[in-house]
Amino acid sequence: MASSPHQVVAPQPQSQAQAGGGGGGGGGTAEQFWSLLDKADRRFARVRDLPLFGRREPDEYGKAFRIYTQLWRMQQEHRHRLLDAGLRRWQVGEIAARIAHLYYSQYQRTSDTALLSEAFVFYHAVLDRGYFLADAADHLFAPTKHLRFLARFLLVALLLARRADTVPRLTTHIRTLLDDSKKTLQEADYKEWKHVVQEIARFLRADSPFINMRPLRYSYAFDPPPDTLPTVPPTVKKRGLVLSDAMLCSYYQNEIKFTDLTIDVFRMLQCLEWEPCGSFALTNGYSTRDESGQNHPNLLKDLRDAALPPNPLKTILYRPSVTHFLTVLATKCEELPSNGMMLIYLSAAGEVGSSGFCPDTNEMVVSSLNKFDISNTSTINVNEDNGPRLWLGCREGEGSNCIYPCDLIPFTRRPLFLVIDSNASYSFKAALQSIHGFEKGETTAMLLSPSCRSSSAGFSGDSVRQIGSQFTMFLTAPLQAFCHLIGNNGVDIDRDTYNKAEELLSLSLNEWATTLVASSSLHPVWVEVLGDPLLRRLLLRFIFCRAAHSIFKPTYHKVDFLPTCTPPLPESVDAESMLSQCCLLRVASFFGATNQFSFSEVTTWPEVDVEEAAVVNPSI
Repeated sequence: MASSPHQVVAPQPQSQAQAGGGGGGGGGTAEQFWSLLDKADRRFARVRDLPLFGRREPDEYGKAFRIYTQLWRMQQEHRHRLLDAGLRRWQVGEIAARIAHLYYSQYQRTSDTALLSEAFVFYHAVLDRGYFLADAADHLFAPTKHLRFLARFLLVALLLARRADTVPRLTTHIRTLLDDSKKTLQEADYKEWKHVVQEIARFLRADSPFINMRPLRYSYAFDPPPDTLPTVPPTVKKRGLVLSDAMLCSYYQNEIKFTDLTIDVFRMLQCLEWEPCGSFALTNGYSTRDESGQNHPNLLKDLRDAALPPNPLKTILYRPSVTHFLTVLATKCEELPSNGMMLIYLSAAGEVGSSGFCPDTNEMVVSSLNKFDISNTSTINVNEDNGPRLWLGCREGEGSNCIYPCDLIPFTRRPLFLVIDSNASYSFKAALQSIHGFEKGETTAMLLSPSCRSSSAGFSGDSVRQIGSQFTMFLTAPLQAFCHLIGNNGVDIDRDTYNKAEELLSLSLNEWATTLVASSSLHPVWVEVLGDPLLRRLLLRFIFCRAAHSIFKPTYHKVDFLPTCTPPLPESVDAESMLSQCCLLRVASFFGATNQFSFSEVTTWPEVDVEEAAVVNPSI
């Protein structure tokens, strides 16, 4: 297709790019180039303003890619002539950086990680060739362009887990450039970029080497291939739903973020993707693999394998107004495939009104629903609002900033998988369970965080501002979350020890999965969830999280500290079941933390060593 972004020619070595500088072209080459550059600027501005959701690709993307392809080829073929005509190196760099940004924007729309790798190639070319090292005449505006380029490249490098070389290199460049530009930047700009540098430092501390020992994405190197997963018996009725779309929204005051990407959404985003070509099978984000040199033949080795399932389309919303949130949700639900399931991830502080924390009762929900009954002639006081809600902290002047559980009720006509990480998560369970008594709709699968956070060992009410949410970490990096829970920050864990612990955890998750698919009381919603590898992984990690909190001594038998789910799961995987106790003991014993949990008194516990675990579960 003519609009395919993959038709942009990748950067070539500097010598090759300049080799055609004296070749062909008429005397109007420079004029053609400047005219084309002006058109490209306008195209780029239009693309930048497009919404990043919707299954239909806007024509503007194809037009922008075509015109930037022409520009890139023209500057390669006529480099010397254009330089003589006044072309500056930073202008060449800006063309390449904009091509990279177009690839990144396409990734945001399609979730295709091949586009992310393409963006990396162009960004890397700009960095290594020093296109933004300003001439004296450009010193008034070049630093800002250079900083903006480095920040965008850093975001792509983080999403691709290029933590061995590229991420440290970029952070050093940003700090150095900002220090060198202090006298040339306006005071307001300098303060803004100083704040960005502080954000980067906090983000990298939270996204530590411990978190990146294994990919957060679903990797064939470490996760079982989908065709080897235990499945429900053929006699069980299945609709064959798959996770096709996701909405990710997170906001807390003073939370860890970089640009508009919070640490929790950053982790959840990767957790809902497939690892491209198993690049972590050979190395990992902190290895010494060669990330230097934009012309290295393996730079594109992370392009997605065509045999991998497509990533679900994901839309990230940061501090949206409720109107914008519901508009995006309505659009995505309208375009949801017939066999698709929508995941909604909401991580935000709960507000409860002047009356304090509302009880989790059906009466409160029914009363709320009655307000919307047109046959109810009683006067409604719109200012009387004491129900729990999530505060999204939308920007000033952008409308309402609270999401209520009843806001999601119209969308329960489609299959939903809801992950709520908030102290008001309980209210969504009450509201969405009660609605099924009023009208027919899909049963919503929900994973709900505890309403209170453990103040022990690494997690507290302020932990969101230090390492991210505990509940989200359990869903995306469960072993690391467990270590933080027991007070182990991972500093002293070597790779061999970590791998053995991961193998034991994988064995436990596999046993929970086998028990679930064999259960005769498994709700049809969970049958569908178990059929999707990405959703299955979230559910199994939730079971691990619930088991850990249920028998963790500081939270033992304290309902407010326990995560919940609906519909309920079979009793065979409850925290009090022998299976869950054995699975948790296996992991806790490895870290010498059994004294921190209240295990049931039994005579013997089954012992499984790492070698046996690898035999039982060869996929780990």
